Amino acid sequence: MGLHDRWLHLPSELSGGEAQRVAVARALACEPELVLADEPSGNLDGATASGLHDLLSSLARDRHQTFVLVTHNDRLAAMADRTLRLESGRLLPA
Repeated sequence: MGLHDRWLHLPSELSGGEAQRVAVARALACEPELVLADEPSGNLDGATASGLHDLLSSLARDRHQTFVLVTHNDRLAAMADRTLRLESGRLLPA
């Protein structure tokens, strides 16, 4: 997650993006079969978001973990096996 140089810092000393990466790392640490995430890369810069997207994709492929993601990020959505669109409270095919 690119936080190895921040491990001695208190949560209040982390940026929003760093705190978000800590939250993702905590969610993935116990290797759950299912991960639910709302905008997992929303506060991250482009390069860090891209790395996170690649990580989630590899975990889904290699460890058979399932991710249900809510996102406005078109690149992340394009990586999904299945994509739905929420419109007027209804789930529709993308």
